[in-house]
Amino acid sequence: MNRVLAVFAFAVLAVFLYILGSKIGSLDLWLVILFTAALAGYDFLTSSKNKN
Repeated sequence: MNRVLAVFAFAVLAVFLYILGSKIGSLDLWLVILFTAALAGYDFLTSSKNKN
């Protein structure tokens, strides 16, 4: 269940960042968006592993 919520939260963040980037369209902003998405993806992958 936690993994499903994490995927949902990541998807909402990605949609928000895409809308922000598409409305403004600056190259610098797209670089920050890509960096932000990469950090969020890394956090998702490292924090949602099974901890046994």
